[in-house]
Amino acid sequence: MKKVRILVAEDEPRYIWAIQTNLEARHYEVLTATDGQQAVQLAADEQPDLILLDIKMPVVNGYEACRRIREFSTVPIIMITAMAEEANKVLGLDLGADDYVTKPFSVPELLARVRAALRRTEFAEGAPPDSTFEAGGLRVDFAQHRVFVRGQEVELTPTEYRLLCELVKQPGRVLVSDYLTERVWGSGYEEGDKLIRQAIHRLRRKIEADPRRPEYIRTRPGLGYVFLPSES
Repeated sequence: MKKVRILVAEDEPRYIWAIQTNLEARHYEVLTATDGQQAVQLAADEQPDLILLDIKMPVVNGYEACRRIREFSTVPIIMITAMAEEANKVLGLDLGADDYVTKPFSVPELLARVRAALRRTEFAEGAPPDSTFEAGGLRVDFAQHRVFVRGQEVELTPTEYRLLCELVKQPGRVLVSDYLTERVWGSGYEEGDKLIRQAIHRLRRKIEADPRRPEYIRTRPGLGYVFLPSES
């Protein structure tokens, strides 16, 4: 069986050693990069199954590396950051990261995030081969992981795509934040409500004609979110 390949982009030797040692002990194949430019090049050349990407790196920082990688790949990206402020996390998610881990982190937490990201990839790849959803100018092609709004293709991050899929597969049903967090990110997220709010905000900016007056994704205060396909 082919080993899962994980790219670890980190410039602190102690973190590289700890992450690589623990991943290899779980039989993952590990590639390492010590600056953002090298990380982008390895992501393009080696096509890893997952990337752990530190934000504060030399040459090219993690934010810019993430943006560049998203130009050619939908590989799951987990940002590693010592900056706990919400704005720093939101920026990484906006640029296409799927998740983040704040330093210092425990090895079990990191491994759990890795497993969850890989499970989500397996789930997405198992979509029915010919299934599509279409309503009110929105079309989701589950087989090719593509989204179109009024005939124009919209580029979504893997996280945004999974969130939209959960909503459109259950139109008219109010989905609470805990359920969406579990389905999109996995279990163990204390800031699930915040993650969902941020992701919904980014998704609306991409698929709604006016994100302030959404046609598709409606908020039900105190309850959750519901997808109501437009009839137009």
